[in-house]
Parts: sequence; structure tokens; C-alpha cells
Amino acid sequence: MKLRKLMFVLPNLFTVTSIFCGFYAITLCAGEAEPVHLYQAALAIFFAMFFDGFDGRVARLTKTQSDFGVQLDSLADVVSFGAAPALLVYKWALAPLGFAGLFVSFAFAACGALRLARFNVLAARNPHGGGGSFFVGLPIPIAAGMLVSVIISHHVASQGESLRESAYVPVAVAVAGLSLLMVSTVRYRTFKDTRPNRKSAAVFMLMVAAGVAIATQYHPAWLLVACCGAYLALGLVESAVQVRTHLAARKLAAGSAAVAGVIDDEDDEESEDGEGPRSNGPAFL
Repeated sequence: MKLRKLMFVLPNLFTVTSIFCGFYAITLCAGEAEPVHLYQAALAIFFAMFFDGFDGRVARLTKTQSDFGVQLDSLADVVSFGAAPALLVYKWALAPLGFAGLFVSFAFAACGALRLARFNVLAARNPHGGGGSFFVGLPIPIAAGMLVSVIISHHVASQGESLRESAYVPVAVAVAGLSLLMVSTVRYRTFKDTRPNRKSAAVFMLMVAAGVAIATQYHPAWLLVACCGAYLALGLVESAVQVRTHLAARKLAAGSAAVAGVIDDEDDEESEDGEGPRSNGPAFL
């Protein structure tokens, strides 16, 4: 019995460790943070992503899933992937923009919290809502991972130099875009139902080839940015295709309904004239 109780604690330890990494990142960003401190904070958030990715898997392997663990995981995500990345990107690029930069960084944290709240509500209404093939909206760890990967890659590629002033506005636009994607209805794959087959092997080899090309043509540090960007693009493309298919289906249904309405009107006119329905046989029959 004691061993069983300890097994329930194990996945929560991963979640609490994720919180610690996020809190440590916040302490590194506080005050007059140097580029090296921001780089270390980005690494701390990256490790938080690692622990966050394993707490659920450990819970499933040990069969210790619980509502407490779900709520704790959401609270950990708000700290590690909401507040910490928002403060990090504010110190890294948005602080010189004044109130606009402060508002954009706050919007990232707020949209992340809204996204987590929506996920919890949907999961409570549908017990299988969190285990499907798609996420509704960009997951907050991926949004934080996109920011962290850019900061880490820039620090390594530029050998610790500060961000150029010309990049402040593009970074603000990117942060605003990530915030909107989190609260949007764009669907992103969970890859929980992926199985080894010929198609998945071909996709994996294509990704490896693209990674090698990026690492050789550019700095290897940008490979992480490319992976996160590919995931963002995949969700947008699949959602665009789904919307186009849905609109085409609605247009086809509306056309079919219009044709059916015209046929009904013609039948009604024939009935009112007393002619009845047309027949291919003789008139006297």
C-alpha cells in the first residue's frame, strides 16, 4: 500500500520540478538581466518542457492518473510556460517598446491561462476530450517552446550579443501571433495515435533531411526553431484545408437544396394547373 502511494507522488514530482524550473527562470529575468542570464532562463524553461512532457507519461505508465494531477499540471503550465516566458521575452526584446511591449508580453501569459482554462472545461465535460488526436488551439508548452528556441538559437548563433533594435517589432508581432493561436480554434495534432509505418517513416526521413540541410546551411542552433515552426505551420495548413473542405461541402449542400426547391416548385405549379405529373405514356392513359 505504501508503495502504491509513493507511485502516486512520482508524476507529481515531475510536475513540481517543472514549476521549479519556471520559477528559477523568473528569478534569472528579475532585475537588470544580462544576455547570459536570459539564455540561462530560456534553458530553464526548456528543461521545464522536458519534465512537463514526462509527468503525464509517468502517470499513465504507473496507472496513477488523478484529477489532482490534471489541475496541478495546469497550474504548473501557467507558471512555467505562461508567466516565465512572458517575462523572459519582455526582458529580451519587448521592454524597449514601453507599454506596448508590456501589454504584448502580458497578453501571452493571459492567453495561455485562457487556453488552459478552456482545455480543463472541455476535459471535464468530455472525459475523453484530452486524449483525442487534436488539440484545440496551440498548446501553451509549444508556444513557450517557440519563444525559448528563438532566444536560445539567437544567443548561440550571435555568441551572446544582444538583440538588434530592428528586431523588436517583429518579435512583438510574433508573440502576439502566438497568443492569438493559443486562444484560437486551430487544431494541432497530438501525435498520440501515430504508429510506425511506411508513411510515418517517410515523414521522419524527410524531417531528418530538412534538419541536416538547416544545420549545414545555417547554424545548428536554428534547428529547434525550425521544428517548432514546422509544427505551427502544420496546424495552420491542416486547419485551412479543413475550413476549405467544410465550405465546399456547405456550398454543395446549398446547391443541392436549391435544386430540390426548384423541382418542388415545378411540381406544385403542375398540381395547381390540374395537369398532374408528366408521363411518358399516352395522353389517354
